[in-house]
Amino acid sequence: MTYFGFLLRFLVLPIVLLLLIAWVDGRRGRLLPAAFRAFPAWAAILLHVVIAVVYTTPWDNYLVATRVWWYDPAKVTGIVLGWVPIEEYTFFALQPILAGLWLLFLLRRLPLPAAGPLQPTWRRWPLVVLGVLWGVAVVILAAGWRPGTYLALELVWALPPIMLQIAFGGDILARYGRLVLTALLSLVFYLAATDAVAIRAGVWTIDPAQSLPLLIGGVLPVEEFLFFTLTCTLLAFGIVLVMAGESHERFQAIRRRVRARLGREQGHASPPLP
Repeated sequence: MTYFGFLLRFLVLPIVLLLLIAWVDGRRGRLLPAAFRAFPAWAAILLHVVIAVVYTTPWDNYLVATRVWWYDPAKVTGIVLGWVPIEEYTFFALQPILAGLWLLFLLRRLPLPAAGPLQPTWRRWPLVVLGVLWGVAVVILAAGWRPGTYLALELVWALPPIMLQIAFGGDILARYGRLVLTALLSLVFYLAATDAVAIRAGVWTIDPAQSLPLLIGGVLPVEEFLFFTLTCTLLAFGIVLVMAGESHERFQAIRRRVRARLGREQGHASPPLP
């Protein structure tokens, strides 16, 4: 199995199936809930494709350049941008599309909670936990503990944007917790299982010296499971927040406060009239 063969089997085909289901749903009048029509679904997915490619490219190039992972030259086309094969960039784009379409599939089927007060604690305490984890990862890298390299690089890379998402809308995500968790868990286990297939086929290899000696099912490094947990979290959190009406109301409220503050500062800075 080549890398493109992996992508075709486990990402492109499910994407085509989900697109077909979305088309059938549209024909039958099964639409997205009103609470998630504040932003076009296609634009939310496209936005996350762009962010995924831009944000992941330098990090993944560093991993390949330092041999944290490598690919079998016989199973890729040989087209490389930086240190990373073109197939990897294709994966960067396909994962958000798959995650977005799956989330939309669930949105059209899962019942949403009734409107009620948001709980601000969901924007505070998770930040403390994630901040501690990020600090531990920084210490691991600074100490040069080689078996923890891949794990620490994942946490240092992924936790800051997740913390930003929680700081903005942790309470919104908690309101739609059933949707978020259903999408997240199903995506993580599916992608982790397909990753194990690719590793067993030798499409790519994780450096045992720079990862923990913990293999799920004797094949999948625990860091790979963590990778899909982090990336699917970023995608599920991001797409829900971009599309939820509560997010747009909060964003507009923040804009009004910023404008009001800037207006007051400019007023104080203006010289008195004669």
